[in-house]
Amino acid sequence: MIAREEVERELSEALRRSPVVLLVGARQVGKTTLARSIVRPGTMNYFDLEDPIDLARLSEPMLALQPLRGTVVIDEVQRHPDLFPVLRVLADRADAPATFLVLGSASPDALRQSAESLAGRVEVMELPGLGAADVDDDIGRVWIRGGFPRSTLASTDKDSMRWRRSYIRTLASRDLREFGLALPAASIERFLTQLAHHQANLWNAASTARALGIGESTARRYVDGLNDALLVRTLRPWLANAGKRLVRTPKIFLRDTGIVHALWGVASEDALLRHPGVGASWESLVIDEVLRRAEHAEPYFWRTSNGAEVDLVLERFGERIGFEIKRADAPRLTSSMTAALEDSGLQLRHLWILYPGSRRYDLHPRATVLPMNDLLHVGSVDQL
Repeated sequence: MIAREEVERELSEALRRSPVVLLVGARQVGKTTLARSIVRPGTMNYFDLEDPIDLARLSEPMLALQPLRGTVVIDEVQRHPDLFPVLRVLADRADAPATFLVLGSASPDALRQSAESLAGRVEVMELPGLGAADVDDDIGRVWIRGGFPRSTLASTDKDSMRWRRSYIRTLASRDLREFGLALPAASIERFLTQLAHHQANLWNAASTARALGIGESTARRYVDGLNDALLVRTLRPWLANAGKRLVRTPKIFLRDTGIVHALWGVASEDALLRHPGVGASWESLVIDEVLRRAEHAEPYFWRTSNGAEVDLVLERFGERIGFEIKRADAPRLTSSMTAALEDSGLQLRHLWILYPGSRRYDLHPRATVLPMNDLLHVGSVDQL
């Protein structure tokens, strides 16, 4: 497996700062591998809540956890949410003999009600899939195969696709049921395929519901479940300027482009470059890379009813910066970019136009064309 030095450093610092660290991420994204680099499985300090033996060890959680010292790992905590009050008591001990690393295959929102008792004691860290920086800036590999380690690092594209198809089947037949997706496995796969065909576009819940023969409210609930499972990202529109006619429908993204391509039946770069969704796929990848470098920022998109649009708007500390994503040799200033820069409600501090080329240049005092490689070599969008 590949070393994720930056993630390991961030996790070590979090464990030093906080008595409880909640590490969340989609299934198979690498949480367990990361935890096992800190605490060896099979020891008294490691609990896997999918293992019947470890579940039995935690039948009396206070008795099991109170004597332990050092870092204690509890994996798949969403299966045992009644542990959170016990962790609160243990975290409040004056001598702090143990630090708890708690892993969950659900979003912080999905776990929030259970984790409320840990307010002020828990630090939440989300583990994404592998990014381009994790594989020597090989953005093409991450784009085609996605960021799940077993897919990204597979020996061949064929092996990678086989893993992704198996992953989708497992999600549909078992894993997504705990997030409220109660359809038969074949219907869940069709639902995921419908979402893939909406990739990076406005999501029409009604049309998806009609295609599957379910209610619109059910379709919305299922998307909420996929958000909780950290498989889908719903990007909200920027709506602060009430004086303009702005689009209010969210855009939807399956977070992992490799999963999107598997649902499309696209197995190679050549096939992807010929696919009508290539632009949406590229936009999804670039947005993911930007958000990895945008700590504490709220993401949106901006779109007016007459079609002017900015693909991504980040708001932080009352300021907003925009990102427009182009697969073009030499992007130029468009009417959409000009409209965004002149919008008095949006008030963009700067607009970055990301593209696959190699030259950085200005289009406007507040608009810069930026090569993707420049983005990959910074740790934060503040460094652009």
